[in-house]
Amino acid sequence: MELYAVIVAGGSGKRMGAEIPKQFLELAGRPVLMHTIERFKSFNEAIEIITVLPENQLRHWIELQKKHSFTVPHTLVKGGSHRFFSVRNGLKFVNVPGLVAIHDGVRPFVSIDTIKRCFDTAEKLGNAIPSISPTESLRILTDQGSLPVNRLNVKQIQTPQVFNAGLIKKAYLQEYKPEFTDDATVLEKTGEKINLIEGNRENIKITNPEDLLISKALLATIS
Repeated sequence: MELYAVIVAGGSGKRMGAEIPKQFLELAGRPVLMHTIERFKSFNEAIEIITVLPENQLRHWIELQKKHSFTVPHTLVKGGSHRFFSVRNGLKFVNVPGLVAIHDGVRPFVSIDTIKRCFDTAEKLGNAIPSISPTESLRILTDQGSLPVNRLNVKQIQTPQVFNAGLIKKAYLQEYKPEFTDDATVLEKTGEKINLIEGNRENIKITNPEDLLISKALLATIS
């Protein structure tokens, strides 16, 4: 079965306080996005990688590849106005039958074990969504104030979210809705059951300045 990875990198860097998009910030001398792409090639050399970037960043990415002698093969795709449309554009390059991972470009520390568990589960059950349990106390805001939440009943969702290619391509034919916060919610709208599996805690999404500090430490230890 063909394996694909759609890597979506549409960040602007505003929350990071940087002048360049966060996927292009350097980590150990190279852009974050390069590290992310290499994780999937390390998992499976034959996987087909589709990288989705905003149109105004495509030329810069090509220049960065030349600068850093980055030669990992991937298909470069123009993104859309929202993540939903960027994923839809990337899925156009995915064939059926197959399995496709949809991953955030700024999550370079997903473990090989997590990627493998996702693909293995999706092959059996149609989808696999990595998640971790929160370690801190939680409260939910209501009109009456805040109320405690049992953290045993809550999961933090990660990527890659892996799907049967036919199911997720069909799901992305829906009209966009604001509640589509990730790919699992898009598929779930079609009536499919979502399968949560264990992710890895190091698989952080680089969003804020402190995440870069954590990333430098993780880079030296993750396998």
